[in-house]
Amino acid sequence: MDEQKGLAERFEAHRTHLRGVAYRMLGSLGEAEDAVQESWFRLSRADTSGVENLGGWLTTVVSRVCMDLLRAREARREEPQGVHLPEPLVNREGGASPEQEALMADSVGLALLVVLDTLGPAERVAFVLHDLFSLPFEEIAPIVGRAPAATRQLASRARRRVQGAAAIPEGELAPQREAVNAFLAALRAGDLDALLAVLDPDVVLRADSASVPPGVPTELRGARTAATLALKVSRGAVYARPALVDGAVGLIVAPRGRLLRALRFTLMHGKVVQIDVVAEPASLRELDLGVLDTR
Repeated sequence: MDEQKGLAERFEAHRTHLRGVAYRMLGSLGEAEDAVQESWFRLSRADTSGVENLGGWLTTVVSRVCMDLLRAREARREEPQGVHLPEPLVNREGGASPEQEALMADSVGLALLVVLDTLGPAERVAFVLHDLFSLPFEEIAPIVGRAPAATRQLASRARRRVQGAAAIPEGELAPQREAVNAFLAALRAGDLDALLAVLDPDVVLRADSASVPPGVPTELRGARTAATLALKVSRGAVYARPALVDGAVGLIVAPRGRLLRALRFTLMHGKVVQIDVVAEPASLRELDLGVLDTR
Protein backbone atom coordinates (compact mmCIF):
# COMPACT_ATOMS: atom_id res chain seq x y z
CA MET A 1 0.00 0.00 0.00
CA ASP A 2 2.79 2.40 0.92
CA GLU A 3 4.61 1.47 -2.28
CA GLN A 4 1.55 2.31 -4.39
CA LYS A 5 1.08 5.59 -2.52
CA GLY A 6 4.71 6.48 -3.15
CA LEU A 7 4.30 5.69 -6.85
CA ALA A 8 1.21 7.89 -7.02
CA GLU A 9 3.11 10.77 -5.40
CA ARG A 10 5.95 10.40 -7.90
CA PHE A 11 3.43 10.38 -10.73
CA GLU A 12 1.73 13.54 -9.45
CA ALA A 13 5.08 15.31 -9.55
CA HIS A 14 5.07 14.77 -13.33
CA ARG A 15 1.38 15.39 -14.01
CA THR A 16 1.70 19.05 -15.10
CA HIS A 17 4.45 18.18 -17.59
CA LEU A 18 2.49 15.23 -18.96
CA ARG A 19 -0.65 17.33 -19.34
CA GLY A 20 1.35 19.94 -21.26
CA VAL A 21 2.77 17.32 -23.62
CA ALA A 22 -0.62 15.71 -24.19
CA TYR A 23 -2.43 19.01 -24.71
CA ARG A 24 0.00 20.16 -27.40
CA MET A 25 -0.39 16.84 -29.14
CA LEU A 26 -4.17 16.60 -28.88
CA GLY A 27 -5.36 20.21 -28.66
CA SER A 28 -8.07 19.23 -26.17
CA LEU A 29 -7.66 19.54 -22.44
CA GLY A 30 -10.29 16.85 -21.84
CA GLU A 31 -8.50 14.39 -24.11
CA ALA A 32 -5.17 15.39 -22.58
CA GLU A 33 -6.47 14.59 -19.10
CA ASP A 34 -7.69 11.22 -20.39
CA ALA A 35 -4.25 10.50 -21.86
CA VAL A 36 -2.54 11.42 -18.60
CA GLN A 37 -4.93 9.21 -16.65
CA GLU A 38 -4.25 6.32 -19.02
CA SER A 39 -0.52 6.79 -18.45
CA TRP A 40 -1.17 6.44 -14.71
CA PHE A 41 -3.07 3.19 -15.27
CA ARG A 42 -0.17 1.84 -17.30
CA LEU A 43 2.33 2.95 -14.68
CA SER A 44 0.35 1.32 -11.86
CA ARG A 45 0.33 -2.00 -13.74
CA ALA A 46 3.96 -1.92 -14.89
CA ASP A 47 7.15 -3.14 -13.27
CA THR A 48 9.20 0.05 -13.07
CA SER A 49 11.89 -1.25 -10.75
CA GLY A 50 14.46 -0.85 -13.51
CA VAL A 51 13.30 2.60 -14.62
CA GLU A 52 15.90 5.23 -13.77
CA ASN A 53 14.17 8.22 -15.37
CA LEU A 54 10.48 8.03 -14.47
CA GLY A 55 9.70 11.36 -16.13
CA GLY A 56 11.15 10.18 -19.43
CA TRP A 57 9.33 6.84 -19.12
CA LEU A 58 6.01 8.61 -18.50
CA THR A 59 6.59 11.05 -21.38
CA THR A 60 7.06 8.08 -23.69
CA VAL A 61 3.92 6.40 -22.37
CA VAL A 62 1.69 9.47 -22.67
CA SER A 63 3.10 10.14 -26.15
CA ARG A 64 2.18 6.63 -27.25
CA VAL A 65 -1.33 7.10 -25.86
CA CYS A 66 -1.62 10.37 -27.77
CA MET A 67 -0.40 8.69 -30.96
CA ASP A 68 -3.20 6.15 -30.66
CA LEU A 69 -5.77 8.91 -30.13
CA LEU A 70 -4.43 10.95 -33.06
CA ARG A 71 -4.53 7.92 -35.35
CA ALA A 72 -8.12 7.22 -34.32
CA ARG A 73 -8.96 10.87 -35.02
CA GLU A 74 -7.23 10.64 -38.42
CA ALA A 75 -9.31 7.59 -39.28
CA ARG A 76 -12.48 9.48 -38.44
CA ARG A 77 -11.35 12.33 -40.68
CA GLU A 78 -11.44 9.99 -43.67
CA GLU A 79 -15.20 10.15 -43.34
CA PRO A 80 -17.10 13.09 -44.92
CA GLN A 81 -16.90 16.50 -43.22
CA GLY A 82 -13.49 15.78 -41.86
CA VAL A 83 -12.49 18.94 -40.02
CA HIS A 84 -11.85 18.56 -36.29
CA LEU A 85 -14.73 20.72 -35.07
CA PRO A 86 -15.03 22.18 -31.57
CA GLU A 87 -16.22 20.06 -28.74
CA PRO A 88 -19.50 21.20 -27.17
CA LEU A 89 -18.97 23.99 -24.69
CA VAL A 90 -20.07 21.91 -21.74
CA ASN A 91 -18.17 20.68 -18.76
CA ARG A 92 -17.91 16.91 -18.57
CA GLU A 93 -18.04 15.48 -15.10
CA GLY A 94 -14.51 15.62 -13.78
CA GLY A 95 -13.34 17.20 -17.03
CA ALA A 96 -12.02 20.59 -18.03
CA SER A 97 -14.31 23.60 -18.07
CA PRO A 98 -14.49 25.78 -21.20
CA GLU A 99 -12.70 28.52 -19.24
CA GLN A 100 -9.82 26.18 -18.37
CA GLU A 101 -9.60 25.04 -21.97
CA ALA A 102 -9.58 28.62 -23.26
CA LEU A 103 -6.84 29.64 -20.85
CA MET A 104 -4.74 26.63 -21.79
CA ALA A 105 -5.24 27.31 -25.50
CA ASP A 106 -4.19 30.93 -25.10
CA SER A 107 -1.10 29.94 -23.12
CA VAL A 108 -0.01 27.56 -25.90
CA GLY A 109 -1.05 29.80 -28.78
CA LEU A 110 -4.31 29.31 -30.64
CA ALA A 111 -2.64 29.62 -34.04
CA LEU A 112 -0.11 26.93 -33.09
CA LEU A 113 -2.89 24.55 -32.03
CA VAL A 114 -4.71 25.13 -35.29
CA VAL A 115 -1.62 24.47 -37.40
CA LEU A 116 -0.68 21.41 -35.36
CA ASP A 117 -4.15 20.06 -36.08
CA THR A 118 -3.29 20.01 -39.80
CA LEU A 119 -0.34 17.63 -39.25
CA GLY A 120 -0.40 13.87 -39.43
CA PRO A 121 -0.08 11.99 -36.12
CA ALA A 122 3.60 11.07 -36.51
CA GLU A 123 4.55 14.58 -37.67
CA ARG A 124 2.70 16.17 -34.79
CA VAL A 125 4.27 13.91 -32.16
CA ALA A 126 7.78 14.34 -33.61
CA PHE A 127 7.44 18.13 -33.76
CA VAL A 128 5.92 18.54 -30.31
CA LEU A 129 8.43 16.31 -28.56
CA HIS A 130 11.49 17.72 -30.33
CA ASP A 131 10.72 21.38 -31.00
CA LEU A 132 8.56 22.11 -27.96
CA PHE A 133 10.04 19.73 -25.38
CA SER A 134 13.59 19.22 -26.69
CA LEU A 135 13.55 15.42 -26.75
CA PRO A 136 16.27 13.91 -28.95
CA PHE A 137 15.20 12.10 -32.10
CA GLU A 138 16.69 8.88 -30.78
CA GLU A 139 14.06 8.87 -28.02
CA ILE A 140 11.21 9.98 -30.27
CA ALA A 141 11.89 7.42 -33.01
CA PRO A 142 10.48 4.38 -31.14
CA ILE A 143 7.32 6.32 -30.26
CA VAL A 144 6.50 7.14 -33.90
CA GLY A 145 7.84 3.82 -35.19
CA ARG A 146 10.53 5.32 -37.45
CA ALA A 147 14.31 5.43 -37.58
CA PRO A 148 15.91 8.56 -36.03
CA ALA A 149 16.75 10.00 -39.45
CA ALA A 150 13.17 9.52 -40.65
CA THR A 151 11.89 11.03 -37.42
CA ARG A 152 14.06 14.07 -38.02
CA GLN A 153 12.45 14.44 -41.44
CA LEU A 154 8.98 14.20 -39.89
CA ALA A 155 9.79 17.05 -37.51
CA SER A 156 11.34 19.07 -40.33
CA ARG A 157 8.23 18.75 -42.51
CA ALA A 158 6.05 19.67 -39.56
CA ARG A 159 8.25 22.69 -38.82
CA ARG A 160 7.82 23.97 -42.39
CA ARG A 161 4.05 23.64 -42.04
CA VAL A 162 4.05 25.45 -38.70
CA GLN A 163 6.17 28.28 -40.07
CA GLY A 164 4.13 28.60 -43.26
CA ALA A 165 5.13 27.51 -46.75
CA ALA A 166 6.39 30.93 -47.84
CA ALA A 167 8.21 33.45 -45.71
CA ILE A 168 6.97 37.03 -46.03
CA PRO A 169 9.70 39.63 -46.63
CA GLU A 170 9.99 41.91 -43.62
CA GLY A 171 9.09 44.93 -45.74
CA GLU A 172 5.73 43.35 -46.60
CA LEU A 173 5.09 41.79 -43.21
CA ALA A 174 4.85 45.01 -41.17
CA PRO A 175 2.11 46.70 -43.25
CA GLN A 176 0.15 43.45 -43.44
CA ARG A 177 0.30 43.07 -39.68
CA GLU A 178 -0.73 46.69 -39.16
CA ALA A 179 -3.76 46.47 -41.42
CA VAL A 180 -4.97 43.10 -40.11
CA ASN A 181 -4.47 44.14 -36.48
CA ALA A 182 -6.39 47.37 -37.12
CA PHE A 183 -9.21 45.40 -38.76
CA LEU A 184 -9.42 42.99 -35.83
CA ALA A 185 -9.28 45.77 -33.22
CA ALA A 186 -12.11 47.63 -34.95
CA LEU A 187 -14.17 44.46 -35.24
CA ARG A 188 -13.77 43.63 -31.54
CA ALA A 189 -14.62 47.20 -30.54
CA GLY A 190 -17.63 47.37 -32.84
CA ASP A 191 -16.15 50.58 -34.25
CA LEU A 192 -17.59 51.21 -37.72
CA ASP A 193 -15.46 54.31 -38.39
CA ALA A 194 -12.24 52.48 -37.49
CA LEU A 195 -13.25 49.61 -39.73
CA LEU A 196 -13.96 51.93 -42.63
CA ALA A 197 -10.55 53.54 -42.13
CA VAL A 198 -8.72 50.30 -42.91
CA LEU A 199 -10.94 49.26 -45.85
CA ASP A 200 -10.56 50.47 -49.42
CA PRO A 201 -13.76 52.26 -50.53
CA ASP A 202 -14.25 49.60 -53.23
CA VAL A 203 -13.35 46.61 -51.05
CA VAL A 204 -14.80 43.25 -52.09
CA LEU A 205 -15.87 40.77 -49.40
CA ARG A 206 -16.37 37.19 -50.56
CA ALA A 207 -17.61 34.49 -48.20
CA ASP A 208 -18.52 30.86 -48.72
CA SER A 209 -22.03 29.75 -47.83
CA ALA A 210 -20.93 28.44 -44.42
CA SER A 211 -19.60 31.88 -43.44
CA VAL A 212 -22.80 33.91 -43.54
CA PRO A 213 -26.35 33.49 -42.22
CA PRO A 214 -28.98 32.13 -44.62
CA GLY A 215 -30.22 34.73 -47.06
CA VAL A 216 -27.12 36.94 -46.78
CA PRO A 217 -25.21 37.49 -50.04
CA THR A 218 -21.86 35.73 -50.31
CA GLU A 219 -20.31 38.68 -52.15
CA LEU A 220 -20.50 42.32 -51.10
CA ARG A 221 -18.85 45.40 -52.55
CA GLY A 222 -18.10 48.72 -50.95
CA ALA A 223 -16.54 49.57 -47.61
CA ARG A 224 -19.70 50.53 -45.73
CA THR A 225 -21.67 47.52 -46.92
CA ALA A 226 -18.85 45.10 -46.07
CA ALA A 227 -18.10 46.74 -42.73
CA THR A 228 -21.76 46.70 -41.67
CA LEU A 229 -22.04 42.97 -42.36
CA ALA A 230 -18.70 42.26 -40.66
CA LEU A 231 -19.90 43.95 -37.50
CA LYS A 232 -23.20 42.06 -37.58
CA VAL A 233 -21.42 38.70 -37.62
CA SER A 234 -18.49 39.69 -35.40
CA ARG A 235 -19.40 37.60 -32.34
CA GLY A 236 -16.50 35.27 -33.06
CA ALA A 237 -13.95 38.11 -33.17
CA VAL A 238 -12.97 37.43 -29.56
CA TYR A 239 -11.61 34.07 -30.76
CA ALA A 240 -9.81 35.49 -33.80
CA ARG A 241 -6.02 35.56 -33.93
CA PRO A 242 -3.58 36.72 -36.61
CA ALA A 243 -1.92 33.88 -38.50
CA LEU A 244 -0.37 33.14 -41.86
CA VAL A 245 -3.11 32.17 -44.29
CA ASP A 246 -1.91 31.04 -47.71
CA GLY A 247 1.37 32.87 -47.28
CA ALA A 248 0.04 36.23 -46.06
CA VAL A 249 -1.12 37.72 -42.77
CA GLY A 250 -4.73 36.80 -42.14
CA LEU A 251 -7.05 35.83 -39.31
CA ILE A 252 -8.22 32.51 -37.96
CA VAL A 253 -11.26 32.11 -35.73
CA ALA A 254 -10.58 29.18 -33.45
CA PRO A 255 -12.51 28.79 -30.19
CA ARG A 256 -10.36 26.65 -27.87
CA GLY A 257 -7.98 25.92 -30.75
CA ARG A 258 -10.59 24.47 -33.12
CA LEU A 259 -10.58 26.14 -36.52
CA LEU A 260 -14.01 27.41 -37.56
CA ARG A 261 -13.18 30.21 -39.97
CA ALA A 262 -10.25 31.84 -41.77
CA LEU A 263 -9.98 35.28 -43.36
CA ARG A 264 -7.60 36.05 -46.22
CA PHE A 265 -6.77 39.69 -46.92
CA THR A 266 -5.56 41.37 -50.09
CA LEU A 267 -3.95 44.75 -49.45
CA MET A 268 -3.03 47.65 -51.68
CA HIS A 269 -1.39 50.86 -50.46
CA GLY A 270 -2.09 49.93 -46.85
CA LYS A 271 -5.83 49.37 -47.41
CA VAL A 272 -7.76 46.12 -47.51
CA VAL A 273 -9.11 45.69 -51.06
CA GLN A 274 -10.42 42.14 -50.73
CA ILE A 275 -11.45 39.80 -47.91
CA ASP A 276 -12.11 36.11 -48.47
CA VAL A 277 -13.92 34.33 -45.65
CA VAL A 278 -13.59 30.54 -45.54
CA ALA A 279 -15.67 28.32 -43.27
CA GLU A 280 -16.49 25.24 -45.34
CA PRO A 281 -14.71 22.33 -43.62
CA ALA A 282 -13.22 20.94 -46.83
CA SER A 283 -11.92 24.37 -47.83
CA LEU A 284 -10.43 25.00 -44.40
CA ARG A 285 -8.41 21.81 -44.68
CA GLU A 286 -6.94 22.97 -47.98
CA LEU A 287 -5.60 26.24 -46.57
CA ASP A 288 -1.87 26.67 -46.04
CA LEU A 289 -1.77 27.91 -42.43
CA GLY A 290 1.26 28.98 -40.45
CA VAL A 291 2.09 30.50 -37.07
CA LEU A 292 2.82 34.21 -37.28
CA ASP A 293 6.06 35.05 -35.51
CA THR A 294 5.21 37.24 -32.49
CA ARG A 295 8.64 38.84 -32.18
